[in-house]
Amino acid sequence: MQQARAEQFFQRLHMLGHGGARQAQAVVEQIEASGGRAAMLQLDVSQSGCFNAFVGQVATLLKDVFAQDHFNFLINNAGIGAHASFADTTEEQFDHLVAIHFKAPFFLTQKLLPLISDGGRVINISSGLARFSLPGYSAYASMKGAVEVLSRYQAKELGPRAITVNTLAPGAIATDFSGGAVRDNPDVNAMVANNTALGRAGLPDDIGGAISSLLADGSHWITGQRIEASGSMFL
Repeated sequence: MQQARAEQFFQRLHMLGHGGARQAQAVVEQIEASGGRAAMLQLDVSQSGCFNAFVGQVATLLKDVFAQDHFNFLINNAGIGAHASFADTTEEQFDHLVAIHFKAPFFLTQKLLPLISDGGRVINISSGLARFSLPGYSAYASMKGAVEVLSRYQAKELGPRAITVNTLAPGAIATDFSGGAVRDNPDVNAMVANNTALGRAGLPDDIGGAISSLLADGSHWITGQRIEASGSMFL
């Protein structure tokens, strides 16, 4: 039943972060072409003042499009890359990272709580960089470390509603993130592959599969945990 709920969620609601409207609309069209239902909402998570209005949009969408009052799964996945040494990181860079990587999953999740079903799931996305250290990522990795602590507290406090909260920490994934360096730069891709037990950089489907597993029936007893999906990078 839980797996069906996971599939239903992905068919019903696609919450879009800042940018990428064309790509998101293409996903909606693919879902609808396969017989499912989907909707797209856009949100710049760096602007916390917009959260109340966004929650209202979600509530209206659930009722008008899906005849529902609640949704089952929330995945806090919005993020940006930032590469700067500790000595050179500016307050502006730091504050922007806080807004997107920590303040957003804290307060957006808080404001969405009335719409999350009892027994639902929350997944916060962290990074392998919260475990291993590479120069230039002190601020970014610090935000992800904060998210991992937050996830444990959310799991504890939302437990009475049977809402599970876990952290998923990807390694280096071949996507558009950070200018597509892992995907498009052969030297970076080779460095990642050479330092990963499974011998290659991660792919988007590797992370999608891990998320699906955490939303599946057999994972309802997993909460407050950090699960790394990195192919064992820097093991």
